[in-house]
Amino acid sequence: MKPSPTAAICLIGDELLSGRTRDINTQTIARYLAPFGIPVKEVRIVPDEQDRIVDAVNTLRAAYNNDYTTGGIGPTHDDITADAIAAAFGVGIGEHPEAAALLAARYEEMGTEFTPARRRMARVPEGASLIENRVSGAPGFQTGNVFTLAGVPKIVEGMLDDIGHRLESGAVVQSITVRGAGLREGDLAEALAALSEQYSDVSIGSYPWFQTLQDHGVALIARGTDADALDQIRRDLDGLVRAQGVEPEHLQGEA
Repeated sequence: MKPSPTAAICLIGDELLSGRTRDINTQTIARYLAPFGIPVKEVRIVPDEQDRIVDAVNTLRAAYNNDYTTGGIGPTHDDITADAIAAAFGVGIGEHPEAAALLAARYEEMGTEFTPARRRMARVPEGASLIENRVSGAPGFQTGNVFTLAGVPKIVEGMLDDIGHRLESGAVVQSITVRGAGLREGDLAEALAALSEQYSDVSIGSYPWFQTLQDHGVALIARGTDADALDQIRRDLDGLVRAQGVEPEHLQGEA
């Protein structure tokens, strides 16, 4: 079977590292890619520093089929992502005529001046193709296997709509969840390790929850592309839970 394509995400922005802004884009991108059978394998957060962005992008684009960057393509002085992507690919950067026309029309419609600062958002690396932005107008761009998106979550959602047709799909990862109320991870660790070794092509994990003294336990989640194997693992996990004197609960997807 041909290996499924993989993806990585590079989140760019000092505001993410300071804690002032919460990351939502990782979840948005990962959930968008899941139906294409493209798992996100790595996520990095880097500051608004060109050398750090270049290093992260070059590392991720070499290791994975697709790399997604978010942030740093606005009109202000610290929006340096476009320059960093151009540097990572060793190409020049300039104003894209189509991007400039889109932005000019957008600002004219809004009755707002198309200033030199706003015009910076039309600059893209040489050879890049535009990614449509139906939310605010300023496009993202694709350079090789790197998709450069805005940082605002709502705009990221909109830009992803223009990415799906460019992707090579893989086998879709499915998941099963078996929960055991009142269980503790330590009681299951040895048996889970043996099960994980038996099913080497399936990812098996344990995830405890604790709401109150009366509402706690462990969710056992298996992920893989083989539906038959997942069905068998569900039965095996049921057996592990019942061996602890607990009746297993089945949930759709992950909990």
